[in-house]
Amino acid sequence: MASQPHPLLPPADGTLGYVRIGDVLLDSGVLLPQVTIALQCWGTLNADASNVVLIEHALTGDSHVVGPKDALHPTPGWWPGMVGPGCPIDTDRWFVICTNTLGGCRGTTGPSSLHPDGHYWGARFPAISIRDMVRAEAQLADLLGIRRFAAVIGGSMGGARALEWMIMYPQRMAAAGVLAVGPRASADQIGWQTTQILAITADPAWQQGGYHGTGREPTMGLGIARRIAHLSYRSEQELDRRFSNRPAPGEDPIGEDLSMQGRYAVQSYLDHQASKLIARFDACCYVLLTDALNRHDIGRDRGGLHHVLKNCTVPAVICAVDTDRLYPLRQIEEIAEHLPYCDGVDIITSEKGHDGFLAEADQTAEILRKTMALAEADEQVRF
Repeated sequence: MASQPHPLLPPADGTLGYVRIGDVLLDSGVLLPQVTIALQCWGTLNADASNVVLIEHALTGDSHVVGPKDALHPTPGWWPGMVGPGCPIDTDRWFVICTNTLGGCRGTTGPSSLHPDGHYWGARFPAISIRDMVRAEAQLADLLGIRRFAAVIGGSMGGARALEWMIMYPQRMAAAGVLAVGPRASADQIGWQTTQILAITADPAWQQGGYHGTGREPTMGLGIARRIAHLSYRSEQELDRRFSNRPAPGEDPIGEDLSMQGRYAVQSYLDHQASKLIARFDACCYVLLTDALNRHDIGRDRGGLHHVLKNCTVPAVICAVDTDRLYPLRQIEEIAEHLPYCDGVDIITSEKGHDGFLAEADQTAEILRKTMALAEADEQVRF
């Protein structure tokens, strides 16, 4: 028998809602005051709240995992076809929650939110970790009376959050799905990511991170950061097949001087990706969340990666994309090799690189079905 949704939850039709979770104590020792979490829900909550699935978004994602287009969401969610009636995460059986992460800019408290003093947080917002994001979600679950999730699932930064859920709160989840992320930030990833941060903070409009409300934003820096990031999200093979060294239509990048008036086709593509992000994302939030990815290390202060993983009791599906150059296969294999309740790495075969877990719908659907089968097998999960 279905229960009534918790009074703090928004309608289970994808409507955006907000829950005030109070203060959050960060890894740094800083107490972040008056935190609000934005979230969306789908499905029917059962009587004992044992059928709840938490979905974690990637760096520039949000709570809109699936749903209609609107002014805030120009696409039908970032994981279309994965959540809904009859989908791999079937909302006829599961109650799905997707939050906007702590530090985000889509309704959850972050740098673009107002500080209690009435001014924007901006770069005054304290540094956060992936663990802090998870800690905030655990506080949210406490308020909602969700003792245990049937599954926690995410890819990329969302996968890092799912991993931290497995380590921090193994007793509060039946299963996990971790896609396209490693157990810690590598030198290569930190190199990509710190370069993106520098592109933003070197923009004169950054104003020491105090640009909110000034009428000037570091859009040039954010656009450059997005171009750098997007190159790491796609594979070399795909980019060369699609664009080669061709000029953009109607443009000539091989002129008699370096005026840079003409663009290559791939340059035009990256410009488009940059423009899309600038229109919907805050630069300071991008810096904060990228820095959190640099700090990602499930073994830090816990006895090391292998110790943490071998003592993890959560059944998990671990997934990699075979052409992922941001989180290469060897890093994901390290996770699966040391988890006692994992049967190896599930590999998505894709030309699209890191974004394969978003782009390859059929293969990703199988990963999610396998994860939900683990959740359904748990004796505490009831329908």
